[in-house]
Amino acid sequence: MKLPAFLSYLVSLFTPLALIGLALRILLTPLYFTVEYNMPYFPPDDYGFTKADRLQWAKPSVEYLVNNADISYLGDLKFSDGTSIYNERELSHMHDVKGVVKGALNVWYVSLAVLLLLAFFAWRGEWMNFFLDGLRRGGQWMIGLAVVLGFISGAGILLNPDIFWSFFEWFHSLFFSGSSWLFEYSDTLIRLFPIRFWQDAVIAIAVIALGGGAGLAYGLRNVGTQHI
Repeated sequence: MKLPAFLSYLVSLFTPLALIGLALRILLTPLYFTVEYNMPYFPPDDYGFTKADRLQWAKPSVEYLVNNADISYLGDLKFSDGTSIYNERELSHMHDVKGVVKGALNVWYVSLAVLLLLAFFAWRGEWMNFFLDGLRRGGQWMIGLAVVLGFISGAGILLNPDIFWSFFEWFHSLFFSGSSWLFEYSDTLIRLFPIRFWQDAVIAIAVIALGGGAGLAYGLRNVGTQHI
């Protein structure tokens, strides 16, 4: 395989990583949880959180995942009666989640840097057609992956909750030890982020990534092609 063709396939590999990373970063902003909490179907909290409460406490919880603060950022949060928002088990899990999120964002940053570097080499080496072919192929791969993710989450909502739960359990087994990610329904983490929150998050990631993949796969269809 010639070098331009090899680099083209590298572009295809890093394109889905860049698109998924973009979707994740969008979800790690107030936009996602604000929209989600305002959905008419979003389940109420059986233990008393109002929508305003959820918006109040979700904000620092999400901010913690992307800032440089230590766990005291969440540990110092108190309810009006002086009790801590999160217990020690929840704080430990949030610390672990931050590590996973930081790792995922680092992968995103690297994928963007690699794509930019490959674009520069393609421009200088006059093999931009190979680069564009890589983007188109990566967009097609992203479409397939997004459809799978959307199906898993949608089937969990419409058909059988066990479908999504199996995926959710498998995902956590990759990044967290034992049952460290399981909590009581009365715990703040579950009250703020019930399973429907995560089902919709997966759908949102799939939709954003699907849009990006379709844009690359079909938007660039008539822009320079090269047989590889």
